[in-house]
Amino acid sequence: MADTPFAPVILGNEPGSFPHSVLAERHPAIISQVRDAFPYGPGQHRALDELLKSCTEGTVEPLPADAPDRDRWQEWDLADHTGRSWYDVPWLWSESWFYRRLLQAVGYFGPGAWQGVDPFRPFKRAELDAPETGEELAALDGLRDLPEEARAQALLHGSLWGNRADLGFRLSAAGAEAREPAPALVADDSETLWSLLLPPGGAGTLVLVADNAGRELVPDLLLIAHLLTEGRAARVVLHVKPYPYYVSDATTADVVDALRRLRTAPGAAGEYGRALWSALGDGRLDVRAHPFSCAPLPYERMPGDLRADFAAATLTLLKGDLNYRRLVGDRLWPPTTPFARVTEHFPGPVGALRTLKSDVITGLSARTEDALVAAEGQRWRTDGTHALIQVSPAGRGASVATSRR
Repeated sequence: MADTPFAPVILGNEPGSFPHSVLAERHPAIISQVRDAFPYGPGQHRALDELLKSCTEGTVEPLPADAPDRDRWQEWDLADHTGRSWYDVPWLWSESWFYRRLLQAVGYFGPGAWQGVDPFRPFKRAELDAPETGEELAALDGLRDLPEEARAQALLHGSLWGNRADLGFRLSAAGAEAREPAPALVADDSETLWSLLLPPGGAGTLVLVADNAGRELVPDLLLIAHLLTEGRAARVVLHVKPYPYYVSDATTADVVDALRRLRTAPGAAGEYGRALWSALGDGRLDVRAHPFSCAPLPYERMPGDLRADFAAATLTLLKGDLNYRRLVGDRLWPPTTPFARVTEHFPGPVGALRTLKSDVITGLSARTEDALVAAEGQRWRTDGTHALIQVSPAGRGASVATSRR
């Protein structure tokens, strides 16, 4: 990336910035919500109090000697950041560290009765069971008589917008049309995406790196079901988190919950759910949970086995804001920095489906950036009302050293 302009790593130490507000306000609120969601004992309450003080006023501390992932976090720069303020280390790192410490505080890693209990499960299930989810699933029946290309595009936009999936089932493509004074869809490489999913040589393997559970995972699964059913993909590998992360990130248990919700739904949703259940049984759909999915690092530093997994795919599609930050690097890029340039480390064709919820952005035209800034200042970067579909069809990262930083 010799021609790529310098872009500073995002920190959380600037008062008034979005990262600072996450560290100073959102994380304490999450501690409070988790504390209230379960009947934890005195030990967990003390640990949560200690975490609250540490993340708002203290410094990064080492993991206990018996932590099951201590060596892994040493590889993930823990030693470099120990003793520093949470606000002065890379924001991507400190956010991830918060969730690791939160799981430790509630006894997730055990031993004990709370080992393996997801502290975010009540929030995920409430969203999955909400009436709005049923309404969105019922909307699938309206797509039955549409041409396949129109159904595919509607489901793609359902996945893109996540829990605004009702917008995705409209033929208007969920704001992809120009919106004055600034577009909702700030970049759209969907034509390139479809060309990769059904190349002249036939259907291949799609790797989809999931983001959130609940109402955001359901449209991802619906898109996968359509691609498999219509032969646009011969096989799909779904990557999820190996343990609870960022409140709503999907784990294997969340995939099972979502599939059960689909299977019991009437109409087209139930048909898709049963098709996915069958695809898991015969290997056309595979769920994986690599440890690096919870790493506080950009994908440029992915280990060799994960690199090989992505390299074997016809297309790797990363969902959501956090995966985007990890893909392009959590830096203050000039928005017009080409997406292909900042993803050239990736070992194969790669795409992103992302609703904008943080400051990082690449691949915009100067005209689009000017329109967004003129209409909204910098709010468009973080308020979740804009989205993008970006694809780089020529990954060149197979020869990039995995230790590169």
